[in-house]
Amino acid sequence: MLTAIKRRQVLKPIALRQRRKQLKMKNTSFLLLLLLSFLLISISTTHHSFCSAAKSSPEPVHDIFGNRLRVDQPYSILPFDNRTGRGFVMEVTNNKTCPFDVVQAQDYYEIPLQLYPANSKKGDIVRMSTDLNVFFWNTFTSCLLNYSNFWKLDKYDNSTGKYFVTTGGVKGNPGPKTISNWFKIEKSRNGFKFVYCPSVCKYCKVLCKDVGIFVQNGLRRAALDDVPFEFNFKKFTGY
Repeated sequence: MLTAIKRRQVLKPIALRQRRKQLKMKNTSFLLLLLLSFLLISISTTHHSFCSAAKSSPEPVHDIFGNRLRVDQPYSILPFDNRTGRGFVMEVTNNKTCPFDVVQAQDYYEIPLQLYPANSKKGDIVRMSTDLNVFFWNTFTSCLLNYSNFWKLDKYDNSTGKYFVTTGGVKGNPGPKTISNWFKIEKSRNGFKFVYCPSVCKYCKVLCKDVGIFVQNGLRRAALDDVPFEFNFKKFTGY
């Protein structure tokens, strides 16, 4: 009887130590599981935030010096092939008076461009693959009373089978009523290119094509084409 009592007295501390060890292991396992869950949540949140930021912020457009293009700043267009001319100007085509059409300049004179992304504010960065309005900067013409200097896509021209770029567009107000006023800047093999592929109207069926050059009556007119007009940007500092 005494031996049994002594045995229980010896086994009791051992059992207590084993129970404490088991509780310690359970607590450690719980803490590890809690830490792992926290890490997984952090990784998931970081990944989601990174993807959301990447999705909401396309790559900025840079000029030839590596500076980001800004809204309201005029820029010169430097064609990749400068043997064909310079940037763009407004010209009368096909004997019509207004609006002026967008034509590549053949001499030293060109009109700088300003770029206005949809819903942008002054000082905002111009980004690629985003809808934007293109504007001939600081230019006064006889058509200004009824037509603006903003680019827009003209109606289909049956005689040439082309969609030409003209002026008379509207700034801002993205939606189906302004679908012809929106262009995008995309990278090309030798710089950048303008693209007509507006996404300001989700349910509208639109034509997506590069802006190239179509020669008509000696004028190099901007038009939708399979071959893009490639160029780079340079901040305009004066003529």
